[in-house]
Amino acid sequence: MKYIYWQDGSEFIGYLEDFPDYRTQGGTLAELEENLADLHKDLTSGDIPHVRRTGRLIVSR
Repeated sequence: MKYIYWQDGSEFIGYLEDFPDYRTQGGTLAELEENLADLHKDLTSGDIPHVRRTGRLIVSR
């Protein structure tokens, strides 16, 4: 799964490409990846209502 991340001072901040509204952070890139995996588990569990995600639409002319 793709994710977007950047470093802000000593912290790595990121989000999953399919869930851009939900960010997490870590002190190292490895910790950020662990937190992103946990975030994915939470967002796809069905326990959190109204989770927003991105989609792709193919439009033909």
